[in-house]
Amino acid sequence: MIDLSSIKLSSCKNSKYIQIYQMSYIENNKEKIWDIVHLHDAVLVLIYNIDNNSLIFVKQFRPAVFLRNNDGYMYELCAGIVDKEGKSKEQIAIEEVYEECGYKVENLEKIAEFYSSVGTSGNKQSIFFTEVKNNDKVSLGGGIDDEFIEIVEIKLENIKSILAKPNITSSLGYAIMWFMINKQRV
Repeated sequence: MIDLSSIKLSSCKNSKYIQIYQMSYIENNKEKIWDIVHLHDAVLVLIYNIDNNSLIFVKQFRPAVFLRNNDGYMYELCAGIVDKEGKSKEQIAIEEVYEECGYKVENLEKIAEFYSSVGTSGNKQSIFFTEVKNNDKVSLGGGIDDEFIEIVEIKLENIKSILAKPNITSSLGYAIMWFMINKQRV
């Protein structure tokens, strides 16, 4: 739980996660200036538990969302940034499923790859799908280091209700709809 009295804002300096740029260019003979936040690309994984007929997500605090809604807890796909040299996106995604959700997986199906936050960052997101069984759960998950990630498992019969929640990411909504169309289990 977040100690709200501990929240402080300051300018961002020397971040290892983002760089802020201002780009100038000419379009249709008019000079323009655009602010850009350069972010790492990301991998995201939609996890289907065959034994429980459920989808597995994560829930975690997002400070940027908190500034907008005074809550900040978001339902998301299991995800991670692409920042490990020498590892493929698939390898990073498999590691994230283990670290965040505690499942050992070997096979991923690519769902889509697209750019997000195109007005500010344009980082690429690669979404994958994997199926697990209960005996694939080999650790508690919840993240590593100082991460605090809650694992959320929702039965397919209740999955449509999450689409109406205001605190889901667009990639989660996209992945659920992909699942409903392509896996026809809902």
